[in-house]
Amino acid sequence: MTDDAWLLVIDPQVIFAHPTSQWAAPKFPEAMDVAASLAPRFGDRVLVTRWLPDPDPKGSWAAYFDRWPFAAGPADDPLFDLMPAAQGLSRYPTLDCTTFSKWGLKLRSLAGPTPHLVLTGVSTDCCVLGTALAAADGGATVTVVADACAASCDENHAAALHVMRQYEPQIFVVDSADLIAGRRRK
Repeated sequence: MTDDAWLLVIDPQVIFAHPTSQWAAPKFPEAMDVAASLAPRFGDRVLVTRWLPDPDPKGSWAAYFDRWPFAAGPADDPLFDLMPAAQGLSRYPTLDCTTFSKWGLKLRSLAGPTPHLVLTGVSTDCCVLGTALAAADGGATVTVVADACAASCDENHAAALHVMRQYEPQIFVVDSADLIAGRRRK
């Protein structure tokens, strides 16, 4: 881990954590514990994101919300709240995004145009993957902390990590112990 790396805790929200949610990531609690334990190592370079539905979805997003109507609520719906373990991890306001990828103007304005991003959060097979690919495309160096991410199921978690490993040296996949020891490869 470099001194200028930013920890990005992706979407640690009720909608992905609560066991009764259609989008629950079963290993969310374990992944969130690891992400929270890493945060102090990054000091002021911690950002937390939150996925929110677009109030006026267009194109394929309209079909998406037809498929998942429970997720089309207003931004103040408690489903979109941060989980208690994520509150207070960052000194910055939560980065709210209506897209899977969190890479965009808000993130670049804080972390810089070509930062080193250390990704944690949910879901490995959706928002983490989308953020990793978009950020790498934008010139960021990305490290994905496998045990600090959770997915819809173990098979999808493994598949998403497999895909991201194909992008080395732009995207590295490590465990938290490797990150702390400064080892990049897994």
